[in-house]
Amino acid sequence: MPITDIFDSLTSGLNSPATGGFDIAPDDDADLSTLPRALMVGGGGDVAVICKDGSALTLPGLAPGAVYPVRVRRVLITGTTATEIKGLY
Repeated sequence: MPITDIFDSLTSGLNSPATGGFDIAPDDDADLSTLPRALMVGGGGDVAVICKDGSALTLPGLAPGAVYPVRVRRVLITGTTATEIKGLY
């Protein structure tokens, strides 16, 4: 039986639930191929990022399984201690 999506005709916004995701390998030199609407980590810790606007900051002490609504273009390996980083879109 096919799955029914009663919300399929609605427009998705930044506050809508994520509809996809991808693994993120931290890299000091390369931007992500997809700009996520949020991050989640499997193993807690700090995540150093370059935000969509180009500003750099470290998100300290992220908890595993929590969704963080931050739009980042890059996740840096330098300064990142969290593991299993996911991008949600």
